[in-house]
Amino acid sequence: MIRVGPRNLISDVAGVLVGNADDAGLRSGATVVLAEGPMTAAVDVRGGGPGTRETDALDPACLVDKVDAVVLSGGSAYGLDAASGVMSWLGARGRGFKVGDTVVPIVPSAIVFDLLNGGDKDWGGTPPYRELGIRAAEGAAAEYALGSAGAGLGAVAGDLKGGLGSASFVFDGVNGAPVTVGALAVANPFGSTVMPGTRTFWAWALEQDGELGGQAPPSSPLAEPELDCAFASSLAANTTLAVVATDAVLTKAQAGRIAIMAQDGIARAIRPVHTPFDGDTVFVISTGARALGDPLGDIAKLGMLAADCTARAIARGVYEAEGLGAYPGYRTPGARTSGTNR
Repeated sequence: MIRVGPRNLISDVAGVLVGNADDAGLRSGATVVLAEGPMTAAVDVRGGGPGTRETDALDPACLVDKVDAVVLSGGSAYGLDAASGVMSWLGARGRGFKVGDTVVPIVPSAIVFDLLNGGDKDWGGTPPYRELGIRAAEGAAAEYALGSAGAGLGAVAGDLKGGLGSASFVFDGVNGAPVTVGALAVANPFGSTVMPGTRTFWAWALEQDGELGGQAPPSSPLAEPELDCAFASSLAANTTLAVVATDAVLTKAQAGRIAIMAQDGIARAIRPVHTPFDGDTVFVISTGARALGDPLGDIAKLGMLAADCTARAIARGVYEAEGLGAYPGYRTPGARTSGTNR
């Protein structure tokens, strides 16, 4: 039986914590995902304009087989410095890859572009993202804010406010022991998360327990979509990021296959997707607490549920977000959407 986790958050995976730090004046922030111990990890990058750090280390052929945290941040390339803050925070606590008598925390990260959302980005020679990373790590917990929070504070999704979303599923594994999979997403896509001229999310059919306000089916199979799209935008000015977590025992290669499958969740939630203007990236992390009974079948099931959780998390990030500047929130009274990119 497949069911939603008790929190409907990525932190339904036991030991996984999420921390947000943001600045309303900056209109940007950072989010960290970490666990009580090292995690197996993999990544899949599909967008045409990615901004990432330490992703090559996640290749199965590379030496390091565990990571200590994953960081998602606003700020474009400046935001990669949030991982430096998280590294410092972890290193001060003796957590990281052991090299002799020292440790090197392994902290992959990826960023979204939010530099043109009207916030005060006049930070001079000291971008704020390292400090935001430290604050996010210090505040990591099983319960955390969604919508306009952390790396989702300055996100924009088409002509709506984007945001931070999360979702989870649980299914019965070996001898009935529950296996959990959850996703955390920052929705800042070039494309739209809703069908043209409607209030219906592309991911409407995946909604669980009213997490998207009780979606009504579209009036037609594709809600009479506008097949064209205006592709006038700054290069790499968008991006959707996701972290998928599970307690299943995974190798790096198995985690990589789940990351590939989870990318389909982005495609179910956004149109168009994986454009030259996006840096779409999915990380998969595993705490390794639950053995798999059928490695092939269970990996297929985990990948399927990871994709569904990713799509739900994206839509939920938009649903939960509050309006910002010229971009109304999905729930803003009177808000209308064309269902097209900005």
